[in-house]
Amino acid sequence: MMRSALRNLGHDQMILLAPPLAKPPAGFDSVQMDSLRHGCLLAEAQRLRGDVYLRDGAIGPHNLSADGRLVHNQDERSWQLLVLNSEGKVSGCARYSPQEHYLQFSQLGIARSALASSRNWGHRLQQAVEAKRAEARKRGFGYAELGGWALQEESRHRGAAFRISVNIYGLMKMLGGALATTTATFRHRSSAILRKMGGYGLFSGGEELPSYYDPQYECEMEILGFDSDKPNPKYSTWIHECQRRLKHLTVVCSGLPCQDWRTPEPEYQGGSLN
Repeated sequence: MMRSALRNLGHDQMILLAPPLAKPPAGFDSVQMDSLRHGCLLAEAQRLRGDVYLRDGAIGPHNLSADGRLVHNQDERSWQLLVLNSEGKVSGCARYSPQEHYLQFSQLGIARSALASSRNWGHRLQQAVEAKRAEARKRGFGYAELGGWALQEESRHRGAAFRISVNIYGLMKMLGGALATTTATFRHRSSAILRKMGGYGLFSGGEELPSYYDPQYECEMEILGFDSDKPNPKYSTWIHECQRRLKHLTVVCSGLPCQDWRTPEPEYQGGSLN
């Protein structure tokens, strides 16, 4: 049963977009330095994200670019895991954004969440996140933010959310291990799916941070943490297999060296799993 399920994970219908790198990423068999293809695929993922979030009522038309894209200020500097349909079009996506250890909390995407603005919980969120970042440094891990989750409606009932989640875990391990955080909406049972995979609530002073209403998404959300070494044990074999297969995926790089990165102005902070 496990072998059959793994065959259905859809790896042959996935592709990775790499952030700007000084050199091609190690460990992958097929790496393309193609700025044009990278840009086209990223734009397609942004349009999918914009369409899905707009239909769900999570954003308004004013959040979109003129051509219907929902642009996040981390998109160009993140790994993007894309699911392609039988026509080669993007039908699902998720963003993995490594964050440098020297960044201030205020420079993280999570600092712009509604909970971070709470008078009672904002400082506790910062304490919880800083504790995770310190733990990551101690373990020699990176710290990352997850977001940009989007799926075409017809894909939501074919296990695509699960496929993306286990592959994100595999990517975290393949890139050297990480602790990560994400904002997850209760809509479409997104938060429940991520908790089932191994996501957990953040704690400060022995108290778990609460869920909260986000006026941008107009729904209840919560902030979850992830440890690449501690997924739900039920899925460990799946994740290990994903990690093995990920190296065979096509990786498309923008071709821009790290020193050419620019810090964009803050834009809409999409980060829910829809």
